[in-house]
Amino acid sequence: MNKIIIPLALCLSLAACSGEPEATPEASVKVVGEQVMLTEPDKADFLKLATVDRDQGGMLRLPGRLVWNEEKTVRVFPQLGGRVQSIAVDVGNVIKTGQALAVLSSPDYGQAQADAHKAQVDAQLATQALTRNRELRQAGVVAEKDWQQAEAEASRAQAEAARAGRRLAGLGGDGNGAYTLRSPLAGVVVERNVNPGMEFRPEQATAPLFVVTDPSSLWLQLDASEADLGNLKPGEVFAIESKQYPGERFKGVIRHVADFVDPVSRTIKVRGEVANADRRLKGEMFVQGLIELPALLVLRVPAAAVFLLGDRRYVFVEEGPGRYRRQLLEAGGEREGWIAVQSGLKEGEKVVVEGNLHLLKFFKQAPKVAQQAAQ
Repeated sequence: MNKIIIPLALCLSLAACSGEPEATPEASVKVVGEQVMLTEPDKADFLKLATVDRDQGGMLRLPGRLVWNEEKTVRVFPQLGGRVQSIAVDVGNVIKTGQALAVLSSPDYGQAQADAHKAQVDAQLATQALTRNRELRQAGVVAEKDWQQAEAEASRAQAEAARAGRRLAGLGGDGNGAYTLRSPLAGVVVERNVNPGMEFRPEQATAPLFVVTDPSSLWLQLDASEADLGNLKPGEVFAIESKQYPGERFKGVIRHVADFVDPVSRTIKVRGEVANADRRLKGEMFVQGLIELPALLVLRVPAAAVFLLGDRRYVFVEEGPGRYRRQLLEAGGEREGWIAVQSGLKEGEKVVVEGNLHLLKFFKQAPKVAQQAAQ
């Protein structure tokens, strides 16, 4: 194989175009097969090297967002329509189970009360009629029936009057048609979407009137790639970091890993749970999820050392002062800026991590120089 000497001017021109540090004016370069040789190795200080070593494990970092723990959160909607008369709580209030949140003037509630009262009266009359009929059957007398029928009609009239009064109350008239909206959960009011006088209709509901949650426990939503799936399992412990608390980490546990990949973002949704007894973490806070990765039985090189030619990946290996070999690499996955090496390198070898693309340009220019020399 012939040795090709590349002129100094060509080297300087390529260095200027690539943005790499320029070689000294006295330096020259030889390309021999898969090797690049600098005749003056001490002028190659623009090349930075790293050592091939064994995987040391690492930390998987995933973007995440803190949200309310849905197992300890309730969104409160009235079951009946009405107009808000008063509001009993505000955002930030700590409340108990069953505590009143707001009072609504509700014709629907008045109707429901009247219907319930009428049903109670009907049940009572039915019991009385059953007792009466039993006694009349034993005595052989049926005359009491007419009086009982009149009594039933009077009770129905009273129930109808009560219903009408409550309907008036719901419409602003006299009577008691107040409907008290209560919290089914103890916690903190974190959202309020209601004001006095607001008219509410269940069929038009969009946002809940109140959101109550227990902020001592939060959910963490992570977006993971398909390559990270093997490191994410329910029950695994993780940590989170937040810009609001530099240098601090909060512990959590993975609770669920989605069974499908999002077709748009190509990510997998992962849900974790984080203890928040001191309530320093806040809902909708952006954080980073940290998951420790075990060491693998493979070699690794910095991702910056690997470059692509066609569909293959290569690195430049230092063979001696000023001598670098272009080496085909069978590479695995990447994590934290390191690429796993399946074959092509040995532990302890030095690879170029800065300036490798500058060396690669010498191979591209070599055929032109050889042609010019032949002419």
